[in-house]
Amino acid sequence: MSTTSTTFLNRSLNNPLVLPAGIMDVSYSGMMYAVENGASVVTMKSLTRIPRKGHEGPVVAEIPGGLINSMGICNPGIDAGLEEIEKFKANCDAPVIASIFAVAAKEFVELTASVNSSRADFLELNLSCPNVADEFGVPLAASKESVFEIITEVKKVSRLPVLAKLSPNTWNVVEIAKGAQDAGADALVMINTLGPGMVIDTEMLRPVISAKFGGLSGPCVLPVALRLVYLVTREVTIPVIGMGGVSSGEDAVAMLAAGAALVGVGTAVYTRGIQIFNDIARELDEWCVRHKINSIRDIRMA
Repeated sequence: MSTTSTTFLNRSLNNPLVLPAGIMDVSYSGMMYAVENGASVVTMKSLTRIPRKGHEGPVVAEIPGGLINSMGICNPGIDAGLEEIEKFKANCDAPVIASIFAVAAKEFVELTASVNSSRADFLELNLSCPNVADEFGVPLAASKESVFEIITEVKKVSRLPVLAKLSPNTWNVVEIAKGAQDAGADALVMINTLGPGMVIDTEMLRPVISAKFGGLSGPCVLPVALRLVYLVTREVTIPVIGMGGVSSGEDAVAMLAAGAALVGVGTAVYTRGIQIFNDIARELDEWCVRHKINSIRDIRMA
């Protein structure tokens, strides 16, 4: 057995690397490509009840240390998205996370009922997108009460393990994480993008992206992600998929040391290419060999 192999919610994995929602995952072919290049788990882009075009371009801008983006949860809608998951599962047995987005418990429950009929392995509740505040207001993950209500209602109907994706953009992340666990969440996913922030074109004197504001991702957010994963994993017993700025094997080691069970790699796919999963898996294995670590579970700090 490889030193990088692990388990997550009773699923055996070759390595701890996850393709997060919103990265090359609108179609089954994109998810397949990620698995072929080393990802062990893939996440379908967050799906809504009906298709969404998202924001007009440009929606992504490079900044020192990362990216700022405001996609606006563009997606093909729950029915078409689940069809892509079916195609993926017909060709690959890697676990897939179906991610859903809504603004109220009732709609999350309706979307969950649709996912129940699919071949998805896990259900992610996107409670934390910072890029649609102009439409939907403050992210749900900023409210412990909202998080508790939504997870409680979803758990009543979901046939799949429920993963709650939390926001870094609130002062009480630990309390919200504990509330998610109390409501029955089987795992947490954190962090979503930081911000929102803004980039200004000083020649044109206007925002670089059309929506003006967007979520910050990439290496510059890694210290924030590590801190929050560390704090949360000392207060909850359910596993955490840690993400935010991971772009190397050393970064993955740091995330595992902070307490993450699995490690998401998103922006680095854009900046370093899809082979990043194989690169990180190899670098992680080499680190374990150098430090005489037999299991990635042993990386976690006390």
